[in-house]
Formats: sequence, C-alpha cells, structure tokens
Amino acid sequence: MNRINVICLGVRDMAKSVRFYREGLGFKTNEKEDNPKVIFFSTNGTKFELYPLELLAQDINEGTPPAVSAGFAGITLAYNTRSEAEVHEVIELARKADATIVKEPQKAFWGGYHAYFADPDGYYWEVAHNPFVNFDDSDMLVL
Repeated sequence: MNRINVICLGVRDMAKSVRFYREGLGFKTNEKEDNPKVIFFSTNGTKFELYPLELLAQDINEGTPPAVSAGFAGITLAYNTRSEAEVHEVIELARKADATIVKEPQKAFWGGYHAYFADPDGYYWEVAHNPFVNFDDSDMLVL
C-alpha cells in the first residue's frame, strides 16, 4: 500500500465549496450540478473529492460518528509551483475565489517560497515553490 487514490474533504456547504473549487480555483470535473451529493475533480495523480461533512462522519461510524468541529485538524493540502511568481498567481486566484489568505507569499525557513490560504471550510492549502525538486511529464513532484 504505497499510494493515495482519493483525498476527500468533508464540507459543510456543498454548493459553496463546489463554486469555490470549480469556478474559483478552476478544478476540472465532469459534474454539472451546483449542489451534487458528491463531486470528484480530475486532478493529475490523486483524485480530489468533496462530500457533505455530516455524511462523511456517519460513513466512518454510523453508530458513533466522529465529532464534527471547526478548526485546524493537523492536515494541510499543498500545491507546488514551478516559480515564486506562480505562488503569487495562485494566491491571487484564491483571493478572488474568496479564500482566506492566512499567510502572504514569503521566503520559507526550508529554503523555498510559500503562502497559505483556507477554503470555505477552513481547510488549509500551502502554495509552495521548492527550488530543490523537479516535476515529471505528468506535473507530479519528483522527490
């Protein structure tokens, strides 16, 4: 077991999250509905899914679903760029989509350049340029 096929985010308002990711950030999907029961985005490599948060908690354990609360859950998602300029471009795209910009673009302690934004449900995204890594032909990181 050495792969991740799908990353699923439990969301509180499906229509708002679909708008944020599909129209705001430009994630690609074949789903045409604005408020679907579930949505999958066609990203390179791992697929990205949104699912109603309460239903996700029930799916994990119908009898005793995990507590649903706001706040940092100790996980971030990341989008790596090919340049520092692209970090700025993506942050501006997120800003226009009404993301909360948590950390403006800046030098990172590890030698790269990065910023953070939060989506409508408070999930944190790092947008980073790492000058020490490359991309393959599928736009996936080569580490």
